[in-house]
Formats: sequence, C-alpha cells, structure tokens
Amino acid sequence: MPDFAVKSKKILLLLGDIAIIYLSLFLALIIRYLDLGQAIGQWQENLLPFSVIFLTWLICFFINDFYDLKASHNNIAILNNLLRAFAINTAIALAVFYFLIPLTSHNIKPQRVLVIDLIVTFGLMYFWRWLFFNFIKSKSIANNVLIVGDGPLAQELLQEINTRPQLGYKAIVNSQLPEDLKNYCLQNNVNILISSHELRGNYEAAKKFFDCISLGIDVYNINGFYEQITGKIPVESIDHSWFLENLSENSKKTYEIVKRFTDIVMAILGLIITGLFIPLIALIIRLESPGPIIFKQIRTGRNGKPFMAMKFRSMVADAEKHGAQWATRNDPRVTRFGRIMRKTRLDEIPQLFNILRGEMSFVGPRPERPEFIEMLIKEIPFYSERHLVRPGLAGWAQLKGPSYGGSKEETLEKIKYDLYYIKNRSLFFDITIILKTARVVLGGKGQ
Repeated sequence: MPDFAVKSKKILLLLGDIAIIYLSLFLALIIRYLDLGQAIGQWQENLLPFSVIFLTWLICFFINDFYDLKASHNNIAILNNLLRAFAINTAIALAVFYFLIPLTSHNIKPQRVLVIDLIVTFGLMYFWRWLFFNFIKSKSIANNVLIVGDGPLAQELLQEINTRPQLGYKAIVNSQLPEDLKNYCLQNNVNILISSHELRGNYEAAKKFFDCISLGIDVYNINGFYEQITGKIPVESIDHSWFLENLSENSKKTYEIVKRFTDIVMAILGLIITGLFIPLIALIIRLESPGPIIFKQIRTGRNGKPFMAMKFRSMVADAEKHGAQWATRNDPRVTRFGRIMRKTRLDEIPQLFNILRGEMSFVGPRPERPEFIEMLIKEIPFYSERHLVRPGLAGWAQLKGPSYGGSKEETLEKIKYDLYYIKNRSLFFDITIILKTARVVLGGKGQ
C-alpha cells in the first residue's frame, strides 16, 4: 500500500527527530560540564522543562511541513526549512525558560546549555534528514510502478512521481496491456500495477491484473493512486459513481457535530481576542479611503444556500463599478492597509459572525460568488459538489492550490483539492489545515 509506505516513512522520520533532540540535549550537557557524572545529574533536572520545549518544537516542525513527503526535500530545501524552524524554536525556548518556567517550581535558566543544544540539534538533524532523504530517494530501493494505459492522467501521474523521488517510486507508462502481464512484471521486477482504465466489465484485462496479485504485486486504479500521491482528486477522470463509492456522509455525522461545536467555541474566543483591535482596524479603514468599514457580499454556502459574507473592506469603495470580477495578484483595487489585512487575514475577522450563524466553518472550501458559480458549474466538472460542506475561512485548496482562482485552469486545480478535503475530512485533517494556515498568516504570506 503506497499510503502505508508513506506513513511508515513519516513515522520513521518523526522517531528519528525525537531521538536526535534528546540525544542532543545529553551531548549538550556533556559539552557544557565536561563531566559525565554531572551531565547525568543535570539531565534529570533538565529533562522535564526541555521536554515541554521539545513538544512545541515537534509541533513547529509539523507546521513547517517537515513530515510532508510530498514537499521538496533537496539539500537546500532541508537547510532553509531548518533555519526557519530553528529561528522559531529559539524564540519558543526563550519564552518557556524565561517566562513560563519561573512560574513553576523549577528555577533553571540554562543559557549555555540551550545555546549548545540548539547548535548540536541543528547539526545532527540536518545530517539525519540528509541521510534519510538520500536513502529513500535511492533508485535501488524504489518500488517499480507500471502504469498500464496511456492518457493525460497517466502522463500527469508519471510526472508527479518523477518530481517526488522521496516517495520511493520509479514509474514507467506502457500504453498497451502486455499479452503476458504476469511474466512481464516478473521480468521487470514490478511492485505496483496501476490501471488507467476501468477494469469492471473487461474480464480479460481484469483477469491479467488479478493473476499478478499472487506475485505480491499491489494493483490500483489510477484515480486512487493519483489521490494518494498528490492530495487531490482528478476530477476530469471520475464520474458520478466515484461519489457514490467514496462519499459516506452518514458516517460523518459525529464529526460534523463536534466540528460545529468547535467552530462556535473558536469563533467566540476569536472575537474576544480580536475585540480590542476591531475599533483600531475600523478607524484605519475609514481614514484611508471613503466607504463602508464592513464589506458585505452574497456568497454560496452549504447545499447551494446563499448567505451574506462579511469582511473588513480591503479594496476601494467602487472596486466593482464595472461589474463582478475575480481578485488577482497585486490587485490595484486593494488599499495599502487592505494589503496588510489580507496578508495577516485580519480582513476576515467579521466572518467569525458568519461562523457563529452556521453559514461558514473554520475549515472548508472557499465560499464563492453566485455569479461565478453559474459559469463555473458549466465549465468545471463536479464544481457544485464542493457545496456538500460549509465553506471555510481556511481550506486544503487555499493551502495547496493556486493563490487565486481567477481562471478556469486555476479553479479546476482548486476543485481537485476541495474534493480531496470533502472525501477525507476529519478533525485531525482540520487541525492540520488550521496549523498550517497559521504558519501562512504569521509569515505574512496571505493573499
């Protein structure tokens, strides 16, 4: 199973990180005191407070895609990710030791140990990740994948596999089904077989694929393998039967109840926290350009029901004097303070009221305007199915897809991610999206 193989690699990578951060602490104590006995004594005293720090470090690693094998992991990417994460981790460690620890019974301020620990951890973790990714990208241990049947999706899947060697696959495309598929797989040491065509109703082809199972070969439909590799659904290659087979909404009832309760609690907390800033934001908006402080616009919600979405106005008042139009990168209609609000998502604070009213959620597909939806439904396959769930402030498509859906091609790409979220949504997936969105917001990379 490719999903099991990827999860196993993630667990191995995580366990390696945990081992390294504790080993680094012990080495840092030895370097600091130059005495093994004293280092062991200090280990016992430092273990608990440092464990608190290490837990926050691991969360930071997760948010920064350290365990996302689909992301790029060349040497430069590893170094950049480590530098960014350790800058945050240093701030976390200082905050814990100088603000939180003094509130407890512990009274340690290990300045030198912390500096040494950060240096040792950085060096060992870089070496560990360099070793890990070079090993799993080795062609000698890669699983050989045979994609049978040519077509646009087969070629796209081949490209996706080739650009992600860290997943451990080496693929080829064979446009024709070999006459003796079992012998062909034996000769070419094939580990995974992927069919680009539906095998139901094609007894002869299905029998050839079935015979290969006895060789220990995993057999997949191309749509399912593509989903696991890319984190999106190939909407051009599915039909209505895919929804019948993959969307079990009745099993999501408990999840939906818990999610709704969580949305309400988080929205109330969000309004309490941001309440102090709302008057200041409103004042700046009013001083910068004439027009309303709150921008209201009809959007389409769950089951196609329209609702009035609210935001702090980030554009000039007459932004759509020539009719409805998509926002674009570096949109000239956006005000100076509007750009700041968009990058930090401050403009979306009023949408917390939409969440309280049940019109939106914290996580879900981005709510779109009815004017655009009428057009997109005609051009994008299964576009209306994104309305099976509440729209959200954050979403899988907002994280992984194009920054703006201002064209048919970009919107098509976003719907692939939206359907993947709808199929796989869970509380853990929602938390993952929220944490990674927080990284975007804190990094000022919002749009």
